[in-house]
Amino acid sequence: MSARGKVVVVTGASSGIGRATALRFARKGAKVVLASRREEALREVAELCQTIGADSLVVVTDVADETAVNALASAALNRFGRIDVWVNCAGVSVFASLLTVPIKDFKQVLDVNIMGYVYGTRAALAPMIAQGAGEIVNVASVIGEVSQPYSSSYAMSKAAVRALGSSLRQELELDGHKHIHVSTVLPATVDTPFFRHAANYTGHEVRALPPVYAADEVARAIVAASDKPVAEIVVGRTGTALVQQHRRSPRVVEKQMAKLTDAVMLPKKTAAFDTTGNLYSPPPTDDAAVVGGWDGASRSRFRRLVGGTLAVGGVLFTVASLVRPRAK
Repeated sequence: MSARGKVVVVTGASSGIGRATALRFARKGAKVVLASRREEALREVAELCQTIGADSLVVVTDVADETAVNALASAALNRFGRIDVWVNCAGVSVFASLLTVPIKDFKQVLDVNIMGYVYGTRAALAPMIAQGAGEIVNVASVIGEVSQPYSSSYAMSKAAVRALGSSLRQELELDGHKHIHVSTVLPATVDTPFFRHAANYTGHEVRALPPVYAADEVARAIVAASDKPVAEIVVGRTGTALVQQHRRSPRVVEKQMAKLTDAVMLPKKTAAFDTTGNLYSPPPTDDAAVVGGWDGASRSRFRRLVGGTLAVGGVLFTVASLVRPRAK
């Protein structure tokens, strides 16, 4: 089945990957249900969908609220009569060491990134089972496989999303729901406002770790997974290489990731005040774009740190392939 005519719910649709995904589905002829906490930003996306010629519905939703997520599903069913695809994409993060992150903030990341996906998946499954078909696409992260320092809650949440997909696929198979599928998408670093929106207690400005991929590349993978389901798909050559190397030599990759995060993602020259970011309230509408402006980030220091072949503990770790710029 193509996306044309499908009813697609996208959480986190106001900016970044969610916004890019909603617009890509709209261009494919889908009916798009747009969900996030920012009504004005969602209205902007709805206008863009209308310009494309796609029908859309705006539903202001906090995915950490189960009642709100159930209301989102009900609104989609009341308007369009079915739900063919549900994309769990809304997410938040906090950058801090495990000993300094406020526990309240840590729990909020887990509530949004894990329970929000659980609520969305449960809300989508009932109509999909009644229809006899449906696609759930969960957006995780390469960080769910290859963790990094100062992001323990985010890494935990994305690993949990992978586990959710795996477990649910098995349950659906055992229950005989052959036409309901669950796909998990694992992006590498993506050019979105995510890094500006995150909570931060490191004392330093957070920057995207290059190489940075376009949000529309992830959106393309999400749309493709909704048509031809896959268990898991990594988006970005860097992410694919990292995952493969991590499975062969995890400790080597962890050491390199620690160095890169400390030197490139949290450069010591850029100070920043502590902030809760978008954990408890949405960011301003004027920062609700797809892109975050990271695509032009300098890669020179990154290359110096990881270029070449390292021999650690007798294990060869080729990293040059991880930093080769992507084709334009």
